[in-house]
Amino acid sequence: MPIITSLVTEPPPTDPPPAQAPPPALPPNPGRPQATYTDPAGGVWPLTDPWHGWFTLADGVSGIDAAPYELTLDPYPRGGGRLRHAQPQVRDIVWPLHVYGADHGQFIDRWRQLGRAFTRTLRDGPGILEIARPDGTRRRIGVRYREGFTGSGEQGHYRIDDTAVITLACEDPYWYDPVPQVVHREHSVGVPFLDPFPTVSSGQVLGATTVFNPGDITVWPTWVISGPASLVEFMNDDTGESFTLDPDAAGIAHGPLLAGQQVTVRTDPPQVRYQDGSNWTAALDWPDAVLWGLEPGANQISFQLSGSGPGSAVDLSFFPRYEVA
Repeated sequence: MPIITSLVTEPPPTDPPPAQAPPPALPPNPGRPQATYTDPAGGVWPLTDPWHGWFTLADGVSGIDAAPYELTLDPYPRGGGRLRHAQPQVRDIVWPLHVYGADHGQFIDRWRQLGRAFTRTLRDGPGILEIARPDGTRRRIGVRYREGFTGSGEQGHYRIDDTAVITLACEDPYWYDPVPQVVHREHSVGVPFLDPFPTVSSGQVLGATTVFNPGDITVWPTWVISGPASLVEFMNDDTGESFTLDPDAAGIAHGPLLAGQQVTVRTDPPQVRYQDGSNWTAALDWPDAVLWGLEPGANQISFQLSGSGPGSAVDLSFFPRYEVA
């Protein structure tokens, strides 16, 4: 795998290496990809920087490429079959870490800290594994500890060094870019072109637009609607799917959004929240509402705001998702 050899690092010469520890080497090359784990409490654990007392082994990293799928096939009478559905499965990432110390006390402190950082994902929510490339791009994935923080069991290990071959389960099998793609459209007041001289409004007119999804996988965007607005319709012109937000719908009865008021619509899982956190799911036009996603590539979409005026705006944001780290 391309990333595996580039993740090879070895302990620096700051601690005298014991017999079982790898020989000293230079610090990580900034031209190599770097891996980092963030635990559910926010602790950051570099995985490819040996100066911390542990490093990723070259052999054994797996599961960072295309996600696994379960295929549903309809057999042809004369042999073969036709793909009816491909269901992405939970991804397992195997990540071997070698931990070392100058003495047993330092080694066991590091070993315990790392073990706690990974296993707490079973109680406190998923951690984040990130791989950063030399060109500045980063991709992340949510992980939970499955197994493997048990040591090698070989004679002479677990004294001042040992290796844990950790298996991490990824409930969402896709990597994502931590930097969101954002599209902003706002109400702009028309200005006569020649009165008194050519003028271009700084705002962008609400309406039809093209949104490009640079990832490999369908993404489910978040929408933030800023008033004033009395009715907002969101349409996917490629698929014909749409949903409408009515702030005066039965069960809401708020009336039109006023300037400065906001509603947030998340499409996966479906969630509609007013700015004070109250549930506005009833503001959507169920059962006709379809909270559509954005396919890879160009997507033709449009949205219409009734009762718009100065301050009216729609913000769309999403995190591109990828098959491979």
